[in-house]
Formats: sequence, C-alpha cells, structure tokens
Amino acid sequence: MGNRNPESLWSFADLLSKHDNAALFTHSELIVEAFALLAPTFSYKFVPPFAPQPTGVCRREISAQYTALIVSFLKRFVLIDITFQCPIARTTASAVHWSGGNREGILKRITELTLFFVALLWITLPASAQQPSPQPASTVAPKAPPAPTTQPLLTHVNKELPAWLKFSGEYRMRLEGFDGGGFKVDTRDAYALSRVRLNMRVSPTYWMRFQIQSQDAQAFWKNTKPDAPPFEDTMDIRQAYVEFGKAEVPSVLLRVGRQELVFGEMRLIGHLNWTNTARSFDAARLTLQRGKVKVDLFAASVVNLREATANKSSGGNDLHGAYGSITKVIPNATIEPFMFWRLARGTKTELGLPGKTDRKVIGVRFVGKLPRNFDYNFETAGQTGTVGSDDVRAFASHSTVGYTIAALKKKPRLFAEYNYASGDKTPGDGVQQTFDQLYPTGHDKMGLADQVGWKNIHDLRGGIEFKPTTKLALAGSYHSWWLASPTDALYNAAGAVVVKVPSGTAGRHVGQEADVQMTYTLNSTTSIGAGYANVFPGTFLKNATPGKQYRIPYVMFTYSF
Repeated sequence: MGNRNPESLWSFADLLSKHDNAALFTHSELIVEAFALLAPTFSYKFVPPFAPQPTGVCRREISAQYTALIVSFLKRFVLIDITFQCPIARTTASAVHWSGGNREGILKRITELTLFFVALLWITLPASAQQPSPQPASTVAPKAPPAPTTQPLLTHVNKELPAWLKFSGEYRMRLEGFDGGGFKVDTRDAYALSRVRLNMRVSPTYWMRFQIQSQDAQAFWKNTKPDAPPFEDTMDIRQAYVEFGKAEVPSVLLRVGRQELVFGEMRLIGHLNWTNTARSFDAARLTLQRGKVKVDLFAASVVNLREATANKSSGGNDLHGAYGSITKVIPNATIEPFMFWRLARGTKTELGLPGKTDRKVIGVRFVGKLPRNFDYNFETAGQTGTVGSDDVRAFASHSTVGYTIAALKKKPRLFAEYNYASGDKTPGDGVQQTFDQLYPTGHDKMGLADQVGWKNIHDLRGGIEFKPTTKLALAGSYHSWWLASPTDALYNAAGAVVVKVPSGTAGRHVGQEADVQMTYTLNSTTSIGAGYANVFPGTFLKNATPGKQYRIPYVMFTYSF
C-alpha cells in the first residue's frame, strides 16, 4: 500500500464540505490518495446510529475518516444537513433543504457526482475481479458460459456499507421532438430531457425504514423558454417518507411523507413517470392485508413543482381514498374496487363563478386470464358531487381483450380496446358531465403521442406486442377517436384543453393515430427505448384547427446504478 498520509482524507472531506469546486478539480491527486486510503478500510463494520452507544473507543480512527467523507458527500450531493453525535458513524439527519444554484452549478455537481461514483466503483472492485486467477488446462470442451449478471454501480458500495444504509440511483436521457404542435403548420421542436435520481434508504430496524429520493430534471435545446415543469425542475426532493411495518409480510404497513401513489393501471392515480419531472404526493397511506383481501387507505395532496424553488403541496387541494384488491374469488382474476374523494379550491362553475370542488369517484377494476390464451382488463368509474353551485355527473370505462398466439414461436399478443369518458352535453346548464381523470399516468393510454386524454372521448384501439428476442420487445397499435360530446373540448393526456368548438359544428371524428415502439434491455441495469407516433386529423381537427398532422419520435436511454 505504501505510506499514505491519513490527513489527505480529512483534507478531501473538508474540500467537499466547503463546496470548493476549483480546489476539487485542482487537487486531483488529493482525491486519488483519499480513495486509495479508503480502499483497505471498507471491511470494517460500523455501529449503526440506532444501536446502543458502544463502550470504549469508537472503533478505529480510519472509520471516523471514512464517515467524514460519506457525511461530506451526503451534504454536498444528497442535500442533507448532518450533525455528529460520535466521532464515527453516529449521525443524525437534521434537515432536508433546497440548496439552490444555477444550471452551471448543477452541471458541475452532476459531473462531480459522476466522478465520485466511478472512483468509488473502481476502488471497491475485488482484486479477483481485476486479476482473474489462472485455471488449469482441460481437454474437455467448455460449456457455454452463463449470461453475465450486471450489477448496479452502487452495489459494490452498498456491500461495504452497514446493512441499514443503502444507496441507489437512476439516470435517464430522452431525445424527442414533434412536428405539427397544436395541429398547426411550422410548429416544431426537438430537445433533450435529462433526469438524475439519487436514493438513500435507512433501515434502523426490520419494522421501520426511511427513504429519500432527490431528483434533478433538465431540458436542453427547447425552443420555448424558460424551461419549466414538466420538462425541467432543478434538484429537489421528490420522495421523503418513513415506513412502518414488515416489508416482507405487509399485513399492516404505514407510510407517511412525500411519496408516489400508484393504483391499478394508473388511469386515475399514478406517478406520471414518463414526464421528465414525474409526480409525487405529500400523503399518509395505510395498507392492510389479510389473506386474499388487501386495502389501501390514504389522504394526500399533490406536490406542485416550481422551478428554482422548493416543491411543496398546497392546502385546499386534497385527495382521499380507498383502493382494494381481492384475489381468488374469480379464478385467475383480481377484483379492485375503489373510492376517491377530491376536494379543491379555486375552481369555477360552468358560468365562470368561483367555487369549491367536492367530487366523489366510485369504481371497480377487473383483470385476469381466460381459457385458450385470452386475457381481459375492465375498469369503470362514476363521479358525483358539486363544483360550486354545479352538480357533477360523469362516467368513464376501459375495456381490453387480448389473445396470445401460443402456437407461434414468438407468442405475439393481439389486443382490442375500447375507452370512453363522458363530456359535457349542454354547457351552462349547471351540470358538469366532463369526466375528471384526476392524477393519472396518461402516457400511451389513448395514444403514444399523448394528444388525447380520458375526457369527452370514444377511443377504439387495436394492436400487437411481441418479443423477437429475450431482450427486445416490440409493440404497435392503431387508434381512432370520436368526441363523446361535440360541444365539449378535445383534451390531451394531461387533461388540458387542446381545442374546443362550443357550437358543436366542427364534427365529432377527432382523427386516427398509428404508433410503434421498442425496448431493448441490454442488461439488468441498462435499457434503450424508441418510438414514433403519427396523428392523422379527422373532421373535427380539420375544422377546428389548420389540420396539420402531428408527429413525434423519441429515443430513450435508462441506466440504474
């Protein structure tokens, strides 16, 4: 190992804690020496901060130095203030905060973070992995080697950390563009969407866990400025919750804090992970499970994304609900009854008067398999309540039937689908009939282009999906849409109005869409996706807009570390 100065580790940790970018890049030899000093010390075990204080000396001095480095790393990259309770690993997270910074600072931070992970991976690789031992000669033909299992980058780091502390992350880059925005001529754009997520999980006991996820989402080369959600949201806390209960046998599980909410196919409530910024909720969620019955009870408020300021939920915009799951009642099927209650301020009646929303949603979802390689998925929901002085009466349904051709080698699956969501038939009559899709993951539900949402729509869809190889998945589909009510608007996947003709004279046939997409899984950590969608305007779009075809291609890279 040679003679190394232990002070180099303290110096490196000090540079990290001071956020001295210039010094970090200038003193590269200090970084190398600090990591070299740490390499032989990873075998030492730490005393968890939740265990009783050990008697005697707090382990070895080198453990304190390693802890200082990790603490400085957390302060710098994961945005957590940490205070010491012991010269070694007894630390307490005291606050999670927004540290701000311009784009240049964020890019530098991402660069430094990448260098940190690469260096840490390199020094933690076992010597046997770098210098394989020689094998004796053999006259027997060797068997085909098993497919290599790729481990996430931080797996090597986690193996050396105490069992109660784990890190993980994800990087995603998507290149996409569109032509015919708003179905208008000469409206096009092409840009890159970059997203980094860093996760820290602390498990002090088998019945309690802390999870923190920070996220940095950036958009490059977009025509529209400034970039804002859902394209860009500079480093912020996306999830931060505490969970109580046995994760392996969740008969009772309580999760409190900022978190994702995902139910069913996410047609009403989902994480919206396709967008660059995604979605989370400040919520309390209780999961109860006994035998074949499971129910989730929750009270939540959606987190509003604000570029360059801390994201937070707003009071008066609340969502409560219960989502059940019952298995084995119907062979090879699951029944999922649900009820949601949405309360919101600042909404308006049909006449434009301010009022409060009090909307109840009651529905059920059936999903299962039938004999002879058939499968099905059915979901329906009704809505009642009030918006100010208006009454709410809305309805929506989804039906899919699939068939897998088992006789063919690649076993392709064919499917047919019908989606319906009510629209407002008579504007101004005091009855709101437009279905509210709440907080869905609307991507590719009514088309890959996301120009149509689950509001005021009839959607017919047919498609095929299959896997030519174990790593490659292909899919293609066709949509044709009609407005449920010609006096209501066409809404996109986000629920926003695309175009509206209140007189109802523009027709009902919205148009058609053809789309194809593929996903290639290189290994357990890396995947590449691509897709293309083309919307062909129908009578309604040709009369209500210039009628330009809408096209959108994309290529996406995802890496989990």
